[in-house]
Amino acid sequence: MSFRPVAEPKGPTSFAIPLPNPAAALALAGDAESSTLRHLEALTGASLVLRGLDLVIQAPPSQLERAAALVELLRPLWQEGQAITQVDVRVALQALDTGRSAEHQQLGRQVLARSQSGKLLRPRTLRQQTYVEAMERHDLTIALGPAGTGKTFLAAVQAVRMLTERKVERLVLTRPAVEAGERLGFLPGDLQQKVDPYLRPLYDALHALLGAERTGALLEKGVIEVAPLAYMRGRTLADAFVILDEAQNTTTTQMRMVLTRLGEHSRMVVTGDPTQVDLPYGVKSGLQEAAQVLQGVEGVAICELTAADVVRHPLVQRLVEAYADRDATKLAPAVKRRFDSQCSEPEP
Repeated sequence: MSFRPVAEPKGPTSFAIPLPNPAAALALAGDAESSTLRHLEALTGASLVLRGLDLVIQAPPSQLERAAALVELLRPLWQEGQAITQVDVRVALQALDTGRSAEHQQLGRQVLARSQSGKLLRPRTLRQQTYVEAMERHDLTIALGPAGTGKTFLAAVQAVRMLTERKVERLVLTRPAVEAGERLGFLPGDLQQKVDPYLRPLYDALHALLGAERTGALLEKGVIEVAPLAYMRGRTLADAFVILDEAQNTTTTQMRMVLTRLGEHSRMVVTGDPTQVDLPYGVKSGLQEAAQVLQGVEGVAICELTAADVVRHPLVQRLVEAYADRDATKLAPAVKRRFDSQCSEPEP
């Protein structure tokens, strides 16, 4: 941590953190709608002012130390001129307040890829980091968590990385088209046009990583295959990275079928939100059963992401927590115990 004392004849202590370039200053300044400095001030009680390429922090000693430490935890972002969101600040502050600063610093250095817009992609929370590491080490990873926690996007990042590094020869992306069910035949268009609306989140992730043009070219060549779950039966998926998305909407039979498609030199990631099951009433989710049955099986990792890992709009985290509180009051104790035991990742 590099500080330069600033002479202040009166008032609180001040320090200046030298910034490497104007891009770093712009990253800390934020935009008109989201000022990073104002957000940091609100959280720490310190005053933060940009003076050229110096970030001057002024506050009583205890607040000064906390504010400076928080800015340092965000260094991997502003040093590279990357935009700093409220999520980034919140996660860094949580790490600081829970004594996990060293782990967070390692998190900041773990760049996975660069998006088409030039943004560096990295796990943004410690549980996301655990999830990424699980995908790197295990042939089958099951990720459970609410909307907005990066389950699908991080799986797509890992898949593209392995394809680029020639560790796999193709990507197979699938999800159940529960809403269409047996009515697919009544929708206009060919099979691809009928199922595309249900596979759009997977396309969005690929477009962010590869661009629409390259994604289209790889789809045409068969290097990337996006298909409904029903068309996985009877296949052996070798030398492939397989992503099963929205797995909470698989039946137990479908889940068993797709898991046993895994061939040699392949990886599979299964993602889903157990709280958003769209199956008919009384039909058990294959994701919930798999998370229970595969506990402790060699080669399988089961990861849980929570509302604290939501990386969308800050309001999404509050929405997820509000619904979770409502659900907790409605669940019978025995049912709640089963739900809480579905994943093995420890709380930080």
